[in-house]
Amino acid sequence: MRKHTTYPLPLTVLEFKMDVSTCLKSLLLTIRQYRNNRSPLHASQLQKHIEDVSGLKCEGVLFSGQVLPSECLSGLMEVAGDPNTNHTLTGTIISLLAQFASDGEAKEALHSSYNFTGTLAAIIHCNRTTPEEPLVLQCLNVLQRLTYNVRTLRCTSHIHELISFLMQHVQSNNDDIIKACLGLMANLCRHDIFVQTHIKSQSNVKAFYRALINFLGHNCLTVVVFALSILSSLTLNEEVGQKLFNAKNIHQTFQLIFNITVNGDGTLTRNYAVDLLVDLLKNAKIADYLAKYKHLSVCLSEVLGLLHSKDPDTATKVLELLVSLCSIPVLRKLLCETVLRPPAPRLQPGARKGVQARGSEPSLALLHWVTSPLDGPEQCYMQALSLLAELFEEAIDSSLSSPVQPFVELLLQEVLVLLQSPDSTEGEQTLKQHCLRAGRVIDLLLVLSGDDIMRMLVSQRLSPEVCVSQVDLLLSYSQDHTGSTRTTSNYQLSQVCSEVVLKTLELMSHLRQHMPDMETSFYRILQDQRMVTPLSLALTSNCREHVQMALHILFEAAPLPDFPSIILGDSIAAINAYHQRETELSVQSSSASEDIGKNFPTAHVEPSGSAYNSIDSLIEKLQNGVEEKVKDVHMSEIIDVYEQKLSALACKESRLQDLLEAKALALSQADRLIAQYRCQRAQAEAEARKLASLLKDTERRKEDLQSELSDQLLEVERLKSDSQQLLEHNGRLQTVADQHQELKGTYNQLLSRYDKSEGMLKELQAAHISLTQQAEGLRKTNEALKLQLDRTLAELADKEQQIKGLKADVQEKERNISGLQNDLMKQGEQICEMEENITTLRKELNKTEQARKDASIKASSLELQKSQLEAKLEKLEEELGKHTHMIAMIHSLSSGKLKGDATANLSL
Repeated sequence: MRKHTTYPLPLTVLEFKMDVSTCLKSLLLTIRQYRNNRSPLHASQLQKHIEDVSGLKCEGVLFSGQVLPSECLSGLMEVAGDPNTNHTLTGTIISLLAQFASDGEAKEALHSSYNFTGTLAAIIHCNRTTPEEPLVLQCLNVLQRLTYNVRTLRCTSHIHELISFLMQHVQSNNDDIIKACLGLMANLCRHDIFVQTHIKSQSNVKAFYRALINFLGHNCLTVVVFALSILSSLTLNEEVGQKLFNAKNIHQTFQLIFNITVNGDGTLTRNYAVDLLVDLLKNAKIADYLAKYKHLSVCLSEVLGLLHSKDPDTATKVLELLVSLCSIPVLRKLLCETVLRPPAPRLQPGARKGVQARGSEPSLALLHWVTSPLDGPEQCYMQALSLLAELFEEAIDSSLSSPVQPFVELLLQEVLVLLQSPDSTEGEQTLKQHCLRAGRVIDLLLVLSGDDIMRMLVSQRLSPEVCVSQVDLLLSYSQDHTGSTRTTSNYQLSQVCSEVVLKTLELMSHLRQHMPDMETSFYRILQDQRMVTPLSLALTSNCREHVQMALHILFEAAPLPDFPSIILGDSIAAINAYHQRETELSVQSSSASEDIGKNFPTAHVEPSGSAYNSIDSLIEKLQNGVEEKVKDVHMSEIIDVYEQKLSALACKESRLQDLLEAKALALSQADRLIAQYRCQRAQAEAEARKLASLLKDTERRKEDLQSELSDQLLEVERLKSDSQQLLEHNGRLQTVADQHQELKGTYNQLLSRYDKSEGMLKELQAAHISLTQQAEGLRKTNEALKLQLDRTLAELADKEQQIKGLKADVQEKERNISGLQNDLMKQGEQICEMEENITTLRKELNKTEQARKDASIKASSLELQKSQLEAKLEKLEEELGKHTHMIAMIHSLSSGKLKGDATANLSL
């Protein structure tokens, strides 16, 4: 077992604790004096002591759970809640306690353990007639900080009066009162059905809604965001909310929220704007509206730019918003592409200076917050790790492993450093923070191990020694705290350590086939007897993921020879018995508190008085003994002996005095518990009266159901046989379910193929429509060309007839010429006689020759036209052949509707 070493505290720390303890004792004494006598002197002394404590910054001591600080806080609550206390003293007390309203643990203690919310509500209720008092505004502002992201307890006193006060004064003329009332109302309404139902049951709720809607046009963005937050909590699922957040108005709301988030109107306004958007995204319709928002990409880029801010509060809220956006698949994919897109310059693996040099990329800004110090803002690096896990899960689902590989290498180099074990002397709080962050880091590594490429990168960077040392450290702490006294903090730390141990083993199980020595280390850890604690805690947990993880590890460990299965069974039985005992004690707590109230004063006050009486009697006996024996023994020896006895008795007396003070403090605490019990008892009596009336109704129903019971018993027998048949049928259905899963996978494949085919079909249909239009145009062109061809052929036939006629005329003229020549020869002898006739004939011959030449010229021109028409006809026949070929291609692609037309075109 691991041993803890205690180191001596430095002198300054001891002096500080002594100063704080002295101040708290003085403060408690002053509180008691003031309660006994409320004089101005005691009030001024109490105020001075409160200011002294406020200057010490001792929140760690005040909320440590010790008796003295608890009594001081309870006394301060009592003084502040007393209506007779003057406002100055009350304001000083509230200012002191308001310093701790921002710290997580102190805020929770003030809210749940000390009922600070009820005290402030009571102060506001007592001063409800003067809302302009500075004390009222101070209480409202502190309440707003105290109730932010905290659910109000139903038993909080004056909560109904506080809600009525807020509903009444949201229409005040004072802007500070309006802002404080709206902010507090937004906190109370968020995620609290009890408060929402109470507000809706008020008679002036419609006027309250109208006032909130009027605030949407206010010039202060903080007031607008508060009003929207209240309206979304109260009316989102009602008719008013559906009109207010419909498709027309929701885009303006988105723009307003993103503007406030990016540009900022103060950290408070940004926080409420982000919370409003996170709440709205839980509505499926509004989430769909955001996915369709046209400026979403630009807004996301600007929001991601806020990650480069040095303010951790701003980064935490931005990361919270981004994680909530990942709940919408469309936005998660967009975020993944935006954050994890490959950078322009290549990253050089090196020291963290490279991270700071490229701060313009969202991924590196995210990595900067992931690797922030352990004592930094816890929610910041936790949200950053959750966002990275979501983004890498989307990257793996979208097959983006290769593009993000350079960033994964850098991420693993930085993140694996976070798994190194912290120093054992830093305390339980540091160990708890380390466990929480290590758990998120291992969740991220488990996501990366879901992809082959990224799993290879993880196996190259991670070493088995890191996992083994991590598991060994956490098992040692878990074992130490299990063996020690079971307190709430120890139990929570054991739970966290056990969870991280199981996650580490889950990671080792994923990587054992890809890393040398990992499988050996994995099975060696499983056979360690200290594994009983995390396995038993996880198997008895009420978280489903923890149980499933433990069952998976148990399935791997059960076959091992040295696995402590018997010890595990005993541990699970012991935890179950402890839970059962806690349940029984919670049932008996009310009666036990009453017994404490009756018996506590006598049990704790009487021994203190008897102790003082016994001390006095011992002193008297010692004095008498000294007088009797002074004659026989030397005086110095007697004095030495009795001085030692007196010093011992004085030590006992001081211890008894301390016990007396502790018992007195416990007595006052018991009185407060008795008062709380009486209040709870009055409520229980009212509930008992209601239960009595319900019991009477139940008795009447019992008589009616008794007759039905006999019939049901007969049906039970019949149902037993039916159940057996159903079990058999269930087995058959199980086989059918397995087949259904296989068919579902086949169906998904076919569905993807169908989507691809449907896309191709749409493309082919578009091509078919375009080709059909082209074919129709070609058909019309073809018909026009046919008509032109017919006209050309007819003209060609006419020209051929004309040519034939001209040829015949030429031949006839030639025959006439030959005849005339013969006549000329025969009549040559008669030349002299027929000179006049010859002259006439020569003229006629010249005319005939001229006509012949003209006819020859016309014949040659007709021959030229014929050749041109034949060439043109050949070109038309070639074009007709091309058109016929295109029509045949169109016919092969088109449907059956064009079959007849295509056939006609092909025939043409």
